[in-house]
Amino acid sequence: MTDDTLPNAAPGKLLSPAAKRALAEAAERKKKAQAAQSDRPDETNGPKGEEPTRYGDWERGGIAYDF
Repeated sequence: MTDDTLPNAAPGKLLSPAAKRALAEAAERKKKAQAAQSDRPDETNGPKGEEPTRYGDWERGGIAYDF
């Protein structure tokens, strides 16, 4: 992978081999996460948008409800 094909790499910045590896690994993890997300079945009668329990509390419209 060259510097110009690495996602999130600053244009024109020289990257160390470790930085190149880290960016490539992060891109691979992101690709796997997106593939896993697309493999899930669609939710029926669930909330629209982001998961309302993503922070550990139920959240609607920016207000957190803790039961």
